[in-house]
Amino acid sequence: MIFTETALKGAFILDLERREDSRGFFARAFCQHEFEEHGLKPVIAQANVAYNHTKGIMRGMHFQIPPAAETKLVRCTRGAILDTIIDLRPESTTYLQHISVELTEDNHRALYVPERFAHGYQVLVDETETSYQVGEFYSPSNERALRYDDPALGLSWPLPVAVISDKDRDAPLLETWAERLREEMTFS
Repeated sequence: MIFTETALKGAFILDLERREDSRGFFARAFCQHEFEEHGLKPVIAQANVAYNHTKGIMRGMHFQIPPAAETKLVRCTRGAILDTIIDLRPESTTYLQHISVELTEDNHRALYVPERFAHGYQVLVDETETSYQVGEFYSPSNERALRYDDPALGLSWPLPVAVISDKDRDAPLLETWAERLREEMTFS
């Protein structure tokens, strides 16, 4: 695997290191030792799949607060998404900054999302499927979300939002709970 750290410390883009021959290619998509060598948490508590019927679907911006903060390894296995993450670590120099990465079935790229980051994506083509390996169990009492269209976050999406869940559409704006967010995301 080829690990490329993003502008948000601890968040990595993972590209496959392909071994090609007449059959196609073979590549390692996960290795506990390689993750540890890059300072990443190589725990997989759950593996999830999301299927999206149409382009423009919006999912996110989701996260869990400590003590149930989760890592994610996200890959698009069919179709294409624009995957966006936001640094929610109050002590970080990149607090509330974000990056976006296009993940497609053709580029086979994955995004490693560290603990205490919000994560979401927009579907770019019909019939898209994503795979997530998550480092913590789902904890409804620790689940939170930020609004995908919050002006304070400055996120940009390439398509009009076609479909979004009520929960994601109704997520609070940062200005209404910025101090509480900072408190919840600080490790004690």
